[in-house]
Amino acid sequence: MSSPASLLVALLAGVFGMAYFMYGKKQAKLVPLTVGVLLCVYPYFVDSVLWSSIIGVVLVASPFVINHWWP
Repeated sequence: MSSPASLLVALLAGVFGMAYFMYGKKQAKLVPLTVGVLLCVYPYFVDSVLWSSIIGVVLVASPFVINHWWP
């Protein structure tokens, strides 16, 4: 059974995922589009609140890191 904390993390991941997906689709950018899909899907496979939070933060930050290091 899901805890309230894991439901909150999944909700936040879904909100950020939807925003990244819409931005990536509108700007025709592959990285935000892919990250948006991953943010919407990964909470279904991760049960731990700690790991879910870590994966979410890494995915949210990854477009900035990729765009900074990748020309």
